[in-house]
Amino acid sequence: MEFDSRENKYLRAKAQVAEMKKFYTSLMLYVVFMCFLGALNYYTNQWRYMWFLWAAFGWGIGLIFQALKAFNWAPFMNKSWEERKIKEYMEREEQQDEQQRWN
Repeated sequence: MEFDSRENKYLRAKAQVAEMKKFYTSLMLYVVFMCFLGALNYYTNQWRYMWFLWAAFGWGIGLIFQALKAFNWAPFMNKSWEERKIKEYMEREEQQDEQQRWN
């Protein structure tokens, strides 16, 4: 039993590290791509209209959500919340099954 618990912890930790790695890769791509778009924006109109900021804002929002998930900053996205909800729904279904048996 202890082995299963240890293996589960290892698998959860491995998944967490994979999420963090994916976030850092996305962050690096974001910085590189926004620098490219900023340079292109400057080249085309000397920043009279800074249109690249719209792309930076939109992608940045997605990056924020990815960071929340990767670092477990959002209580509604973490594993313990999922496990609690699954347990809650399973218990509710068991109660309904018991009630149907007695009716």
